[in-house]
Amino acid sequence: MSPAYPNTTTAITSETPCAANQLQLGRAPLAALGPEQVLIKVVAAGVNRPDLFQRMGLYPPPPGASPVLGLEVSGYIAAVGSAVVQWAEGDAVCALLAGGGYAHYAVADSACVLPLPDGVSLEAAAALPETCFTVYHNLFERAALQAGEWLLVHGGSSGIGTTAIQMAVAAGVNVIATAGSEAKCQACLELGATRAVNYREEDFVTAVKELTGSGANVILDMVGGSYVARNIAASAPQGRIVNIAFLQGSKLELDLMPVMLKQLVLTGSTLRSQPLANKARIAAGVQQHVWPMIERGQLAPVVAARFALAEAGSAHALMESSQHIGKIVLLTEDTL
Repeated sequence: MSPAYPNTTTAITSETPCAANQLQLGRAPLAALGPEQVLIKVVAAGVNRPDLFQRMGLYPPPPGASPVLGLEVSGYIAAVGSAVVQWAEGDAVCALLAGGGYAHYAVADSACVLPLPDGVSLEAAAALPETCFTVYHNLFERAALQAGEWLLVHGGSSGIGTTAIQMAVAAGVNVIATAGSEAKCQACLELGATRAVNYREEDFVTAVKELTGSGANVILDMVGGSYVARNIAASAPQGRIVNIAFLQGSKLELDLMPVMLKQLVLTGSTLRSQPLANKARIAAGVQQHVWPMIERGQLAPVVAARFALAEAGSAHALMESSQHIGKIVLLTEDTL
């Protein structure tokens, strides 16, 4: 481990719950490295919806995780734990974190650190880990999505949505996406979706049935609420519905008879609370299956906006407005 290892770092700090404009730059403690951990000098950090929930006091960090916001970063290895052999100081990497990304330095488990795909800048790489891990795990591991099937992606213009569209198309899947404006629908089509449904003007259940005949084989949903019953209606027999968030709420009254008659699978997951062994397995799968898609030009992070780290509040306000298409990235200064 480097003898210059810092015990604090410049970071976005705040009391929770708080408003976006209450996020501020300050100093935060930096945990000592465990044997299997690395210290990353952060170049960029991705902004994700769970960061907003944590700031609002609705999504506390898991035990042992940094209270600083931020679930993904890119940068350079600054120090390595005593048992780390695959990384060395100076390596350019991106990483999935349990927390602590909105900072100049962040600690990561070495198993959740990945090399940059060929041709991807450090700035763009910060937009990859959270979405790629989430999409790969939920679509290809949990839902067993196969080439030739129909995938319905809700929130197709979000960071998760833009990644899911591209990853599925690269795997030979037919994609239908929902989005809330014509511009967002057009973006989904340009990323490879066969059909984009403006949910403010069309019923996605009708659109899916008209296009596929029998329904979607897999549905990736982050909306919940009224979408749950409609997803069941839009599913093909033996379809798989995966929930990764419930922006409209998770409590509802539901007729489950169609689930039984269609032999559907209703599942879901969160990434942050997964055991490290699971995250390590997902990381290996992403590097094996997703990184080649990026290097072949089939998938690229869609970065909607970039903000200085000190402007994290403005980045959160943009995400809350839902006016962006793709990911939002925070950029650090090259100082401690």
